Amino acid sequence: MIVIDGRQADMHISNFANLEQMLNTIMADEGMETRVVTDVLVNDETFSEIYPHQAEDISSAEIQSLEVRSVTTSQMASDIAGELDKVVRIMVSGARSVARNFRQADEAEGLDMLQDLLDVTRSFLGMLNTLCTEFALPVTTDFITDTGHLSDLLTEMTEVLEVEDWILLADLLEFEFVPVCQDWMGKIGTLQNEIQQAVKGV
Repeated sequence: MIVIDGRQADMHISNFANLEQMLNTIMADEGMETRVVTDVLVNDETFSEIYPHQAEDISSAEIQSLEVRSVTTSQMASDIAGELDKVVRIMVSGARSVARNFRQADEAEGLDMLQDLLDVTRSFLGMLNTLCTEFALPVTTDFITDTGHLSDLLTEMTEVLEVEDWILLADLLEFEFVPVCQDWMGKIGTLQNEIQQAVKGV
């Protein structure tokens, strides 16, 4: 059985060779053009690819049920926009904690938290890029400068991490990364308003 957004689809698992064919067929439907898949459940268990085209390796014979959940791109954008402020606050708090751990020579804890911080920051930049692309938001010089500065800091922190200069890394986090994030806090409200206006126009 194949279920899409709570409704049983007029297609059968046995008609496909593998999971990838099923997903491609579902996404090719014109009704999915303005939607984003949020969850894929195979045999009632969440599925996400660990490596590219993993879905191709899952034979239809192994699948008893497939459920696909999606939301409109407008709803997804609104949800993402609503999370931006929370994400930046997490980045600020995380950066301060990591810096404190490095200054106290607790490298193991600092490194664990730093990896999470880098992942969250990359996700934040990805969110911004998705929103601007999806809704053709005005990309000002300030926006390019701000996102570029954050991206450059990620690169610099990664390089310092490789040479294990913990104090320099703490300085970068505390005196450069945190101020950049705090600057973003003051701009997110404007960005959210622009997104809401763009969503209304969709």
